[in-house]
Amino acid sequence: MKQLAVFNQKGGVGKTTTALNLGAGLARRGHDVLLLDLDPQAHMTSVMEHAPRDVAASIFAFYRDNRPLHELEIAWPGIGHLVPAHTELIKVDSLFGKGPNILNRLNSGLTALRERHNERIAIIDCCPFLGVLSLNAVFAADCLIVPVSSDFLSLRGAQQIEHTLKVLEPVLKRRVERRYLLTRFDKRRKMSFEIQGKMRALFGDDLCETVISENVAVAEAPAVYKDVFAHAADSRGAQDYAALIEELSADGFFFNGRSD
Repeated sequence: MKQLAVFNQKGGVGKTTTALNLGAGLARRGHDVLLLDLDPQAHMTSVMEHAPRDVAASIFAFYRDNRPLHELEIAWPGIGHLVPAHTELIKVDSLFGKGPNILNRLNSGLTALRERHNERIAIIDCCPFLGVLSLNAVFAADCLIVPVSSDFLSLRGAQQIEHTLKVLEPVLKRRVERRYLLTRFDKRRKMSFEIQGKMRALFGDDLCETVISENVAVAEAPAVYKDVFAHAADSRGAQDYAALIEELSADGFFFNGRSD
């Protein structure tokens, strides 16, 4: 099982949208997909129209009650499975501190789950701040996707993330493979191309060639409880996410992470 985290310390850059549509696109290619909502805002969970709202059925129960992840996952037709979030996740930092046991908690849970579903791709939707939950995702991840909105503040945020990941390397004892993904890209704006050029200079081959265009279908899909492929398969947004999956599959990104 490969474990991919969609991570950024800045909100509004398309983390949940990217996690959702990567999962949906990979499922359409025949992959067994598990989405994990690790954000107290529970945006991913809200896209599933009939997701459970009980805290005992959410990933918070994994932390608080030691419930195994396989007991918490629910089927999501057309995508795979979801481990839902709950607003109580906001308490994880204060309840459990920041020791090594809690920081490796998610990785341990996914290791146990791997015995049941070794061929899965697990996609973790992170919260937009660096705390215990985001560190859980980074510690568990074979690889990271960092969505970056096509504006200068997001560019600065991406530089901070790169610094954070480099600081974590001695703790992790490895470099986490990552790709920076430009989102909300508007080809009518010169600034979008300026940001792309600066990102390429900063991150080189770690910047995806594919960009996610500013697209109405991508924004609309969650409002009707769908991913972009189910909502508007012929839209620019669906084409962009399909191209992203093709790019990341072709260079082995999904399957060349840590060896277990």
